[in-house]
Amino acid sequence: MDFICVDANLIIEIDGGQHAERADADRERTRILESMGYLVLRFWNNDVLQNIDGVLESMISTLQPERLEPPHPAREGAPTSPRRGEGF
Repeated sequence: MDFICVDANLIIEIDGGQHAERADADRERTRILESMGYLVLRFWNNDVLQNIDGVLESMISTLQPERLEPPHPAREGAPTSPRRGEGF
């Protein structure tokens, strides 16, 4: 494994070309890790080098579950964002 976040039960694997030749072994390894409660995300080296924003977005969206309810309103006394047209 290349990176692990134990708190999030997340493992990040960054695979080079040699992994194409050992895809069966990688699948078995992923199956074992997932049976231990981990989620394994795999990215190709090329994606990390040429599309880091997409890779990061994929990781972030995996770690942030969809909100099923609207955000809580600001607490009394807490600063709020200016309304449209106010401020600048």
